[in-house]
Amino acid sequence: MLDDFFSRALLAGIGLALVTGPLGCFVVWRRMAYFGDTMAHSALLGIALGFLLEIDLTAGVFAVALLVSLALIALERRGGLSADALLGILSHSALALGLVALAFMTWVRVDLMGFLFGDILAVSRLDVALVWGGGAAVLALLALLWRPLLAASVDEELAAAEGLAPARSRLVFMLMMALVVAIAMKIVGALLITALMIIPAATARRFAATPEAMAVLAALVGALAVAGGLYGSLAFDTPSGPSIVVAALGLFLLGLPAYPALFGRAPSGSDRS
Repeated sequence: MLDDFFSRALLAGIGLALVTGPLGCFVVWRRMAYFGDTMAHSALLGIALGFLLEIDLTAGVFAVALLVSLALIALERRGGLSADALLGILSHSALALGLVALAFMTWVRVDLMGFLFGDILAVSRLDVALVWGGGAAVLALLALLWRPLLAASVDEELAAAEGLAPARSRLVFMLMMALVVAIAMKIVGALLITALMIIPAATARRFAATPEAMAVLAALVGALAVAGGLYGSLAFDTPSGPSIVVAALGLFLLGLPAYPALFGRAPSGSDRS
């Protein structure tokens, strides 16, 4: 089965969706969509670092994404600027630094479109193993931190009063985000990973009565979007990564009738803050 490029793409995409769905729920609950974009934009700087140091590009992306997360925490503690302003600075600075660094590396031929929008049809057996292995590690860590992350998503002060260490949980959550962005870069690209996190979670939001149900449903919606996007890409000869995001958007639009008041009441589960 793994000898077929389409089957490998399907396995890799579904494996990624099973991780981005539950992780995306916390992105939606904690209103961290802009942070997801910042992680994705930092991927290009990570690619430049990987080429410069001649290390694995996934490791380079993960290292830079982690450094950006730590920089955000350090700058927030200094005060003076809002989180949105800091994310804007870090996001666009990382993207610009990555492009400038790659421009100086005249000896490196870089397929920017591939890095920005991914090439899921070119994944190898090793990529599939990395997605499922790394995804399993992220899901296991997410399961361990589920209660403190959920409590902090509702009320950080209450979570701290209960001894759940919300600051530590947030740091580990950022680490998980960095790892997923690094893994997903080759599959859907740096610019589309945030969409794959947010859209399935937003679709599942009104159909789930509990946070746990929303996480499971978001994973299923993501997997369905991957399958629909890949088959659509095959049928209409369209780019695979963007096709997956378009399929996710289609599922979201199909679910809109279930939104009796799109912004009128608090979401299910923990999105009440």
